[in-house]
Amino acid sequence: MEYVLIVISAIFVNNVVLAKFLGVCPFFGVSKKVETAVGMTGAVVFVMTIATIVTFILQKYVLDAFNIGYMQTITFILVIASLVQLVEIVLKKVSPALYQALGIFLPLITTNCAVLGVAILAVKPVYDYNLLEATVYAVAAAIGFGLALVLFAGLREHLDMQDIPKGMKGVPIAFVTAGLLALAFMGFSGIA
Repeated sequence: MEYVLIVISAIFVNNVVLAKFLGVCPFFGVSKKVETAVGMTGAVVFVMTIATIVTFILQKYVLDAFNIGYMQTITFILVIASLVQLVEIVLKKVSPALYQALGIFLPLITTNCAVLGVAILAVKPVYDYNLLEATVYAVAAAIGFGLALVLFAGLREHLDMQDIPKGMKGVPIAFVTAGLLALAFMGFSGIA
């Protein structure tokens, strides 16, 4: 039951983009088409999960063990950047088709603050997650990021076909739509 609460909370209640405002740049930048949003979601799920596992282990067995917790942010950034580069190299050799499909999304993940934010939140003493709970949290947070991204992309595609006043076209209507989507997700706040 505890894992179900972690999943529901990470996807709906404490959505990384809509409640914690992490990963807003790719949220607005990659959300013009549903197909690119789905591609970004797949890449984020993979990298966020692996990054959280590696950073959790580093935090518990290196940073905390040697009492150098102040190195957390720079260590996590280096780990995330290294993982993205490693994934890029492996995909290029093992699965060129998948590498081409992910294309620009892998380098974008290096600068996605949602990946760093989830890795940091997963090791917070407030949550007191073990490795399995942190991994479940990372997967659920990535799915929540993807859900918000795909929903927002669908709404933006629909809005492109509507007759919107000239002053509201583009970024202004995107901000209004994102705000309404965040309000809709607030409705889940009483669940978990």
